[in-house]
Amino acid sequence: MSKVIASLAFILLLAGCSSSSGATDLSVAEFAGKVAEAGVITLDVRTPGEFDQGHIEGSRLIDFQSGNFENEIAALDKGKTYAVYCRSGNRSGQAVKVMRDAGFKNVYNLNGGVIDWANAGLPLVN
Repeated sequence: MSKVIASLAFILLLAGCSSSSGATDLSVAEFAGKVAEAGVITLDVRTPGEFDQGHIEGSRLIDFQSGNFENEIAALDKGKTYAVYCRSGNRSGQAVKVMRDAGFKNVYNLNGGVIDWANAGLPLVN
């Protein structure tokens, strides 16, 4: 019986951790579908140099490492939906958390970043 209780506690702990982070990680296919939806704003949180090497069409650059990220997202509409990506999914995962903490509700992270996007044969533009 104690193993069952411990298992349930562990499951509840995991559920709490995933919902408290607020991050919604999407696969490449799911992310491609999300950016195709009307009204979704695609954010690239890489550096300007990385952006210039190739980015998802229609994306807007807000460099997560610029030291000005929080000020730049403060100017965004918190009621809109955002699809956020970086090179590997690390920075965008952090950016999504910052955005959620700032009150954004509909924010999605590309798990695997543009590395997985390009490996799936999806286009990047310069």
